[in-house]
Amino acid sequence: MADERQFEIDLPPELIGGAYADFANVWHTPTVFVMDFLTLAKPPAEVVDPETGERRTVVPARVVSRIRIPPEQVFELAKALTQQLEFWEQETGRKPPQAPVLGDGS
Repeated sequence: MADERQFEIDLPPELIGGAYADFANVWHTPTVFVMDFLTLAKPPAEVVDPETGERRTVVPARVVSRIRIPPEQVFELAKALTQQLEFWEQETGRKPPQAPVLGDGS
């Protein structure tokens, strides 16, 4: 017989609005995956390293939410995100951007 689970999910009123994030950073330890959701804190600024003269763009950001999940759940999350992205593409006719929104990551 199949395991038929029905979750009863309680969403506290203070979380209904959610938190806006411009991007996410994902990292892991041997026992947990961590997703930090961030929002831009200020406009990006170009800085010059005083020792090397190297220029780089600094993007000040603030973590608005940190989620920790066990490695086993990462696969389920990836499947759910893929499924929802496909639904979104069908509903809106849009495709995600081909290039990262905040640059090439270098």
